[in-house]
This record gives sequence, structure tokens and C-alpha cells, in this order.
Amino acid sequence: MSLGNNISFLRKQKKLTQEQFAETMNVTRQTISRWESDEATPELDTLIEICTFFSCKLDELVRSDMSAKDEIYSEVTIRRLPAFRMARYVMISPNPEDDVQHYMKNWGEKSGLLTEHPDAKLIGWDFPFVSQEQQTRFGLHGYAAAYVLPEDFTTDCGGVEYSDNNEADYAVITVTDPFVQPFERIPTGYKHIMEYMQANNFKDKIADDVLGCFEYEYEKDGICYMDIFIHTEAVTKADAYSSFG
Repeated sequence: MSLGNNISFLRKQKKLTQEQFAETMNVTRQTISRWESDEATPELDTLIEICTFFSCKLDELVRSDMSAKDEIYSEVTIRRLPAFRMARYVMISPNPEDDVQHYMKNWGEKSGLLTEHPDAKLIGWDFPFVSQEQQTRFGLHGYAAAYVLPEDFTTDCGGVEYSDNNEADYAVITVTDPFVQPFERIPTGYKHIMEYMQANNFKDKIADDVLGCFEYEYEKDGICYMDIFIHTEAVTKADAYSSFG
């Protein structure tokens, strides 16, 4: 762990030069260089100011190795996803994620989707409309899953809800091996996105015709990944993406 490494890591994440960061902190570039090389330590008031600027906790800045998360989490990027049509279904059960994914895969085979498009993308998100009694008394939770439908695919197969997702900007992070520690890595991925959005003055956005957030799991070179998407009102130009992953 190094306080200097953490300051350098946060500065580079925000894409600031030492000169730009020095101007923000009202110090010289040489002071920033000394902080980052651990030749000098900022005063407590300055450390608090650094934490406020980077939206991080003082304990995390001083005690943690913040760059270690690079092994698990990618940088947060802003992606503009084109509009897409989907077939979706919701389940409320003690294990809704597995249950609804199993249901959708059966639907994908029955509808012919997986025959014509074996690489069709399956996305998912938490379904929040579960009562407190259902959760505490019966251990029930909700999850929705949806296949992103290719433009050339048509079917009249029932058992799902068909819906359109309009073109939208998303803040996105990739989590490596999310299910090694699913109750830590996945929520932390969401946390990193929210910290990034706060630090860059982005706002999460709610719209009836756009998914507020969703997850996409995939495998590459034998390694499992999860992309987490949160709909945002971006204030900078987004990169154009035509697919997930």
C-alpha cells in the first residue's frame, strides 16, 4: 500500500495531468510529484480535500491499495448503445436469477432464436417490486432476464413480453470472474460506477423507454466476465457501440 500510489492512481483515473491536479488543489506541480513519490505527505485537511475531489473515503485513500481493483474491474467508460428489441420475463422466487435464465433459455430454443442465433445476448437485472413480507417471510426476490433480439429475427412465440429499448448512454464497467465472490464483486462494480459518475458530474437517468441498469455475462478465453450498465445522462461525447461485450 502507498498513499502516493493511490493519489497517482486516482489522478490518472480522472485523466488529469500533475499540473491540472496541482491547479485544483492550489499547490505546485512539484508538490503533487512529491506526494505521489511519497517524499511528502499531505496535511489532514488536504487529505480530506483530496477525498472530496475524488469521491473516496479517507481510510480507503490512506490504507488501501486502490490500484489493486484494476485486476478485477476495468475503467468505467461511457457507451452509447443503439436501440434494440428484446424478449423479457420476470420471476420472483428464492433463486430468481437462475430460474428466469433457465426459463429464457428454454424459450430461446422453443422460439427458434438460439437455432438461428446461438450467440444471442442474454441480459438481466434486479426486479425491485417484491414486498418486504415476501422477502423476509418467504425469502423471495425478483430478477428479470431478456434476450436482445437480432433485427432479422421474427417469431410469434408467446410466454415473454416484447419490449423496445431506445438508444441511450450507459456508464459501463467490466468485472472479471464476478461469481468468485458475487456478493462482493458485483455490488462493488456498481459502487465504482456510481463513484465515477459522481466524480465526473454525471447523473443516473430514469426513462420509461430505457432500462435503468442491467448486467451482461459472457466468457472469453475461458474467463467469465460481467459488464454492468447504468443509464446515465452523460455530459461528454460517448463512444458508439453496436453490441455488448
